[in-house]
Amino acid sequence: MYWASLTLGVFVCQACSLLHRSIPHISRVKSVQDTWDASEVELMAAMGNGAAKAKYEQKVPAFYYRPTHTDCKLLREQWIRAKYERNEFEFIEKQEPYSAGYREGFLWKRGRDNGQFLSRKFVLSEREGALKYFNKQDARDPKAIMKIETLNATFQPAKIGNPCGLQITYLKDNSTRNIFVYHSDAKEMVDWFNAIRAARFHYLQVAFPGASDEELVPKLTRNFMKEGFMEKTGPKHTEGFKKRWFTMDDRRLMYFKDPLDAYARGEVFIGSKENSYTVLAGLPPSTQGYHWNHGITIVTPDRKFLFACETEAEQQDWIAAFQRVINRPMRPQEYAVEAHFKHKP
Repeated sequence: MYWASLTLGVFVCQACSLLHRSIPHISRVKSVQDTWDASEVELMAAMGNGAAKAKYEQKVPAFYYRPTHTDCKLLREQWIRAKYERNEFEFIEKQEPYSAGYREGFLWKRGRDNGQFLSRKFVLSEREGALKYFNKQDARDPKAIMKIETLNATFQPAKIGNPCGLQITYLKDNSTRNIFVYHSDAKEMVDWFNAIRAARFHYLQVAFPGASDEELVPKLTRNFMKEGFMEKTGPKHTEGFKKRWFTMDDRRLMYFKDPLDAYARGEVFIGSKENSYTVLAGLPPSTQGYHWNHGITIVTPDRKFLFACETEAEQQDWIAAFQRVINRPMRPQEYAVEAHFKHKP
């Protein structure tokens, strides 16, 4: 069922209508199935979604994340507020919190060892090409330096247990590192997210000077293809299977003891079918030691990786995710990543 915002003159889906209801001073919502009077019909006819987009989205930066219906509530609500409440895309000066190339502030960061969230100072600098955080407000040296080149950010409210929870990943010595942060102010958190995207956008513009905005924008940040628990066994297939949390991030399949671990216990590179990577349902007949009955075998040029899922639905979802990656030809730079994985001890 569709709804309309009588004050803004736009039609919205049911999910967005709930968000519009949360800002009644900006948007008054009505079902299209209700009785309408002539003045309401005239208002909708005078504006409409096309005209509203031309007005409220006239200066959206290329790097700014435009959420879809599958994104978390935080992103969708802040997009609506940015457009209609704060008018950020009509006045460029209102975009400074995420477009200035430099941002600093305090975020609650999860401790690597104790799991406590503590306030930490973060500094994002395009000029230095890095996001840094400091354990103490007056510390001179950062606790971590995350290069914009390998930085990624994705909202994970359910996983982190906070509606503003953001997972930031980066590569250190070609291994993935995770940090988990949040802020009590929703706008502040989304501004940090878009500031990271802006920094990535300007970095990629320099790295790939001939690329169009349309080519660069999909590379700014990415959501994980699939996450969840599976069982795995070791390279000799003689160990018992252990339950681990798995994250499929592009071609990196990482596994963790706990979903909020800072470091992966291991990573597997998933190449393409042209390079002899395949995924099969089930496990080799001689396999023992698993508790879950829905197996998956990933065949690589060097070895087979064995996993087990708790349900058939999870097995099918993981196979579909692996198959999407395997069906995609490898980019030139991915061959260097594959070579690194092969030479890991």
